[in-house]
Amino acid sequence: MRILNLIKVASRSLGKNKMRTFLTMLGIIIGVASVIAMLAIGEGSKKNIQDSISSLGTNTIMIIPGAITHGGVHLEAGTSQTLKREDAEAIRMRCENVIYVSPVVQKGAQIIAGSQNWRSGVLGVFNDYFFIRNLSVETGNGFSESDDRAAAKVCVIGQTIVTNLFGENKNPVGQMIRVERIPYRIIGILEKKGQNSFGQDQDDVILAPFATVQKRMLSTTNVNMIIASAKSEELIEDAKNEVIQLIRERHKLTPEEEDDFTVRTQSDISNIFGSVSKVLTILLASIAGISLLVGGIGIMNIMLVSVTERTREIGIRLAVGAKGRDVLIQFMIESIFISFLGGFIGVGLGSLISGLVARFGGWPISVTPFSVLLAFVFSAVVGIFFGWYPARKAARLNPIEALRYE
Repeated sequence: MRILNLIKVASRSLGKNKMRTFLTMLGIIIGVASVIAMLAIGEGSKKNIQDSISSLGTNTIMIIPGAITHGGVHLEAGTSQTLKREDAEAIRMRCENVIYVSPVVQKGAQIIAGSQNWRSGVLGVFNDYFFIRNLSVETGNGFSESDDRAAAKVCVIGQTIVTNLFGENKNPVGQMIRVERIPYRIIGILEKKGQNSFGQDQDDVILAPFATVQKRMLSTTNVNMIIASAKSEELIEDAKNEVIQLIRERHKLTPEEEDDFTVRTQSDISNIFGSVSKVLTILLASIAGISLLVGGIGIMNIMLVSVTERTREIGIRLAVGAKGRDVLIQFMIESIFISFLGGFIGVGLGSLISGLVARFGGWPISVTPFSVLLAFVFSAVVGIFFGWYPARKAARLNPIEALRYE
């Protein structure tokens, strides 16, 4: 028989039992839809995390105080205070591959404006911090180096602070707020950034000159961290090595001693979260793959039933001249047709589910051509693999025994 005739016979056979064909196809549909939806959610989450890491700043390098080991016991970064403002200034002066640098001190405080109050965090930073974090002042101005030298009581605030203390669509530039009984004059409003992937409100912040916060609000000369920016993405590792060498020198650490600080780059953070996201995506895809496997078993089961039901039909075809390979091809076409059509419907259903999750669940999604191709390849492999045995069994039937089958 020609292939075209085989396709007609296969489609006619499947059409006789539409409900059974659909139920067989349902396993593939659910499996493919699961693969598409899971991969879309995984890829979307990965992209969202990458965007959030990018929002930390441009070519960012973070130096966090804290010994990696102490007395043979591993400690987390930030467990001991070892960094000073002078370390940041030394990085600015001596690290050739660093373009911006700022020490950071932080203080949680109650913010009061008139009869309104709000709990937030105050960051003491250099002016370079705005460039490192890609922060733009929407209204007013940022503070300058002279404000830091004079420990001026000025600040730049985020949109969340504006909303909670002054109301929507207000311009509080020039007005005063009190931070732990210290009056600050608002000189600028930051451009709105919204929440990041970790649920942190990036607009709930008050930035003030470093010296102002450290001298007037804190009783320490230590800093919470130092944040810097390499001149380019290609120079991040060189800048990181320069920073490590310089701070080790300033802290008088011998070659045998481990760092009493931790340096993390934007790439390091991206790789960590990228690995976690990759594992999560693989896990989700594996779970969805099980659905495809179950769907394939369903195809094999129904095809075996079909071979049994059509034994006499197969015997007649073989008796009138059909070859074993014709029967084999016919049943393989039926199996592949079920898996391919199920895969096509599954891709559409998976894309629909992904869109609904994004719209009503607020989850980021990203349906990629790779995930669609992967789903089709899987469905094709399932159709061929699980359809082969029933088709081979049908092709090997003895015509005489098949004709005698009741």
